[in-house]
Order: sequence, then structure tokens, then C-alpha cells
Amino acid sequence: MKKTEPPIIVTQAFSVSKEALWLAITEQDQMVQWFFENIPAFEPRVGFETQFVVENEGRIFPHQWKIIEVHPQRRISYSWRYEGYEGDSIVTFELVSILSGTQLTLTHEVMESFSADVPEFSRASCEGGWNFFIKEKLKAFIQVKVSGNS
Repeated sequence: MKKTEPPIIVTQAFSVSKEALWLAITEQDQMVQWFFENIPAFEPRVGFETQFVVENEGRIFPHQWKIIEVHPQRRISYSWRYEGYEGDSIVTFELVSILSGTQLTLTHEVMESFSADVPEFSRASCEGGWNFFIKEKLKAFIQVKVSGNS
């Protein structure tokens, strides 16, 4: 992903309250069920940092996140970079109440271009990853949670 490219934006409606969706995207015990299973800790407060490693096809990606903005049940943003690799970005999850529940808009904006020679950093790979996490994994997690609580 390059700084010159427009942000990746993924939008998905969920049939749950903002409160329930907020917990799914900010509580570590819920995040590990749909996002990255090895997130060691997560706190929705400005300045909080966490790190964890993801491996793909023999390549190691040490994720580094730092919370930079929090408006409870509305918006959370964090810097997203990988130790040892070029690039820096900001990921924002924004929640808006809609008639049928809550709409989530994820925006991934590149602040410093990522290395073009790493396939996982291509725009297509990032778009595919975000669509998978939001429209498949999070959606399935919320559906199971809702049906389990009903």
C-alpha cells in the first residue's frame, strides 16, 4: 500500500447495538475470536500499545498497534505498523446507529508507504484481508453471539 493511494474503506451493517459491536472490536477476549487469535492484550485508551506476531507463508510480521483516538461506542483509531518493515498506517473503526442496528465503517489509511516487494502489503491483499475480517469473520462472530444470547 502506498501513501498516494486512497484509503481502504469497508462498511458492514450488524443487527446489534453500538454497545455490543463496540465490545466486539475493543475487548481482547472477543477480538481474539474473530480478528487475530494471538492479540495478547487490548485496551481502548489513547496511548495503549500492543504487539503480536503473525506468520504467513514463512514470513514473520510483528504487528505493532498504538491507540491514538478513542470515542467510546463511536470511534477508535490506532497506528498499525510492522516491526522491521517500512510503512505506517492508521486503522479506524467507526460505529453509527442505523435502523436495523449498527453500521461499522473501517478505514485503513497509509501514512508512510509500505514496501512494494512484500505481497501482503499490496492494496489487493489489504482489501481482501479487511473484507475477510469485517464481512466474514466479524459478521459470523456477531451472528453466533446474537443467536447465543437470544
